[in-house]
Amino acid sequence: MRAADHGRTTCIVSRRPTRVLVVEDEPKVARALHQGLTADGYEVVLARTGEDGFFAAAAESLDLVVLDVMLPGRSGFDVLAALRKRAIRVPVLVLTARDAVQDRVKGLDLGADDYLTKPFAFSELLARIRALLRRGRIDAEEMLAIGDLQLDPVARRVRRAGRDVELTAREFELLEYLLRNQGRVVSREMIAKDVWKETSRATPLDNVIDVHVARLRRKADNDPATRRIHTIRGVGFVAREADA
Repeated sequence: MRAADHGRTTCIVSRRPTRVLVVEDEPKVARALHQGLTADGYEVVLARTGEDGFFAAAAESLDLVVLDVMLPGRSGFDVLAALRKRAIRVPVLVLTARDAVQDRVKGLDLGADDYLTKPFAFSELLARIRALLRRGRIDAEEMLAIGDLQLDPVARRVRRAGRDVELTAREFELLEYLLRNQGRVVSREMIAKDVWKETSRATPLDNVIDVHVARLRRKADNDPATRRIHTIRGVGFVAREADA
């Protein structure tokens, strides 16, 4: 949009409203959430089933998801697990009547950012949403870098010496893990636990991890003179600017 100002043309940029997906099958609760959030200035997308909620979260440009657990067909926990498996990192507030400790722990372990049990005060829901959105803005400003190797966790973009590097989802997660532990040696066991999420596997993932590290190096770290990912023989790997 442009507006005239004493002969000059000024560009006015309008910021889109914050978009919240509400996945809730109870009509009364869904209607109340839609009305309340809309009145508070949010743009609300409604989904009545877990399947619809998953596809909306995967396809829409969203800032936050309010996700019920007890949904027809696909449960909220299943939806949450599927979103995180696809590396969809939109903040998720789990909203449910299930208040047992094990349910809260399960939701958080699956990747929920917060948990609120029914019945709840709408003012508390708004406060929790604002807190998650603030946290998301802080995370969005974070750029992981070591020398000319840069990784944007939000945009899921990797650049090396100014050029884009195409990585698979697993290679991206591996590089992100190494950069978040920059300067710290991480073992293959740590990578298996924190990146592959394997805690009870009988056969070690050492060979699989070594293959992924080799592929990652070929794509993003193939110059020995400026190597950022180093092997510590008999221990694991470390991301640092120079070999020592």
